[in-house]
Amino acid sequence: MAKKPTDNLSPLYTYRDGMEWNPVEKVIMERRSIRNFKKEPVPDNLIRRVLEAGRFAPTAANAQPWKFIVVKDQALIAEMERATVRISKFLMWFVDYNRNAFRRIFLAPYTKFMTRLMPNKLHPVPFNLLQQIAAENATVYYNAPVMILLLIDKRGIGNPALDAGICGQNIVLAAHSLGLGTCWIGMMTVLMMNPFWRRKLGIKSPYELTDCIVLGWPKGDYDGEVTREVQLVEWIETNGVKRIERQGDVIC
Repeated sequence: MAKKPTDNLSPLYTYRDGMEWNPVEKVIMERRSIRNFKKEPVPDNLIRRVLEAGRFAPTAANAQPWKFIVVKDQALIAEMERATVRISKFLMWFVDYNRNAFRRIFLAPYTKFMTRLMPNKLHPVPFNLLQQIAAENATVYYNAPVMILLLIDKRGIGNPALDAGICGQNIVLAAHSLGLGTCWIGMMTVLMMNPFWRRKLGIKSPYELTDCIVLGWPKGDYDGEVTREVQLVEWIETNGVKRIERQGDVIC
């Protein structure tokens, strides 16, 4: 897949004020989540190379609290898609109170209570996505040819979920640098509610699966920097002097 010219990139391992992005920075800045893949298969050696980048991610005490499962079986991925839709329909039956007046009266208090208990999982964004999946207006795994399941070892030191997140970031950046597209699939947690699928995928204690990354060749060119929020960063200088800087306003 043809990529944009790299003639203007700065060399690695050096810095000067106002310099262009180096190759690593360019990959970080231009990586996009891909939700439209070609059917073309991804070579096994390329998948192994991407996994190797994940394997070298830093972890607390170098514990590497993870395990990889690579799914290439298109029939299995399609079955997982259908199962996730079915479970989503089941969940929405219990929490979607906008279907009629009766449900708004009796179900709304329950849903709002559950939202307070799980503000992240029932945030409007994932809630709306779950609603769209249940209505079969959105796909879950985007018909990707490869799925990388990133399992967390619950025995891990410190924060295994954080370590696995760093590992996953290595994977998606390496994949992008090699011309592949990726997308994190948080809705994998919906499928994992069914113990049948945990057994079918071979997920046993002390491992658990909360995220997966789909992988494939992008159908189209989605590269490019996107707008990010300007962050207010507090700097603590010598003698405790503090200042606030708007990160994103200044070209470094």
